[in-house]
Amino acid sequence: MGLIRWLYKDFFGDDLHSLISNRRVQRISPLRPVVKMLAASVSLGTGASLGPEGPTVEIGATLGAILGQLFHVSKERYRLLLGAGAAAAVAAGFNAPMAGVFFALEVVIGVSFSTSAASLVLLSAFVSSLISRCAFGGHPAFELPAYKVASHWEWIFYLGLGVIASVVSIAYTQGIKIARDWFQGKIHGVLNLMWVPRALHPALGGVSVGLVALQVPQILGVGYSTVEAILHDGRFPLSVLCLLLVAKIAMTAISLGSGLVGGVFAPAMFIGATLGAIYGNLLELIIPSGWIEIAPPAAYAMVGMAAVLAGSVKAPMTALLLLFEMTQNYEIILPLMVAVGASVWLVEQFNARKSVQGLNLQEMGINMQKQNDMDVLSAVSIAQVMHQSYLTLPAEMPVLEAGLTMLHSKCHTALVLDECEQLEGIVTLDDIRRHVFHESHDSHQACPLHKLRDICTAEIIYASVDEPVTKALERMAIRGLTQLPVVAPDNDRRVVGVLERERIALACNLAVFQSRFQDSLN
Repeated sequence: MGLIRWLYKDFFGDDLHSLISNRRVQRISPLRPVVKMLAASVSLGTGASLGPEGPTVEIGATLGAILGQLFHVSKERYRLLLGAGAAAAVAAGFNAPMAGVFFALEVVIGVSFSTSAASLVLLSAFVSSLISRCAFGGHPAFELPAYKVASHWEWIFYLGLGVIASVVSIAYTQGIKIARDWFQGKIHGVLNLMWVPRALHPALGGVSVGLVALQVPQILGVGYSTVEAILHDGRFPLSVLCLLLVAKIAMTAISLGSGLVGGVFAPAMFIGATLGAIYGNLLELIIPSGWIEIAPPAAYAMVGMAAVLAGSVKAPMTALLLLFEMTQNYEIILPLMVAVGASVWLVEQFNARKSVQGLNLQEMGINMQKQNDMDVLSAVSIAQVMHQSYLTLPAEMPVLEAGLTMLHSKCHTALVLDECEQLEGIVTLDDIRRHVFHESHDSHQACPLHKLRDICTAEIIYASVDEPVTKALERMAIRGLTQLPVVAPDNDRRVVGVLERERIALACNLAVFQSRFQDSLN
């Protein structure tokens, strides 16, 4: 297994960044999907605690990339072919075409997809599902029992399940990140693995999984049979379910961290099913018999699958549609919306507060991360990209006067400073407009002379001048921001500049061009 991993990394690369970022398609070997298939077959066949969807998606995307290089398409169409290949892989693997479409649009292509992108992905998922159904029948990846909402009180319980699923999703994703850092030698003092050759890491991961499987054999492999057993008879002993939950999280993290080839979808659904079954069993123990009618634990296991999957891979629509297509029961939609929505929202709030990211594609077992450009951009400091041309307004300025000043300066956003020139908040024209119209509507007269201090946003996400641009870019992506104030390292209220997304993109393009130009000279 280590030899296969080494061959794959050295001869075919560890990511597909160049398939996305280059203006022209870079040549890749047609043997790449074959090697990936072989590595995944060995990993999953020997019991790695992973799923088949990660390698399947990468194989599908690689086939799309090969078509792109064959027909010499543009960068935009090249990216669409990657998304179409990923959609076809998910659609065929789970027999869920709509989930495949939304996975490609949510995770691979991104939110800025066009109508042509959606149509290409739809056609790709359709053809893939049609061929899969002709070959293997119209059954989904595994059979789910019938679903029914027992009472309207259950919406509260499903909301609670979504909250708990967010915690488990965070533990799952952070466990994978910790395991990767551990095997890469970034965690010192705790059995540092720097002395172990990288080619032996998969073997070390396999040994770890095997030792745990001696006591908990259910964690081996994809685990669909265990999931089906939980779904059709969710009344497992609580001790067994808790053991499965913890062991699956740990062994999936070790499997991915050690370099075994597989994906996180199937383990996330396994974890969600065990969590939902635990939750359902606890509800039956807590709620007196006959007081409130509730669904059996298997129903909560189904909803838990989607909630943990959505929170882990940041793809709520994919998770929702995947469970809907598997059950083919419209009644499950509302419970899924409640639990998935709560799970994803809480995970995003955690990521924003802790300034961390969820799993990226590479950490999901899909090596399509834009790692090369990010490596180049990590060498660019914020001081090189920020600019000092920004509007500042005093906190004591009246709201109406501030609005007129921003309109005259043609600025949508301004930094609010106190009397000591320290950053107090950020205000936008939308903030001023909402305040003015709200006050005018309530009082039926001119807006009172409120100060900017009263309406500005005081909870500010900022970047330090000595940080790399990649850190600021992560914070901006979490909140969907287009600019960040840059502060001094020793004082997070002293503004030294402003960072804009457009300037980051320009810096990235220039840095990548310079790097490739130097490589061509060498």
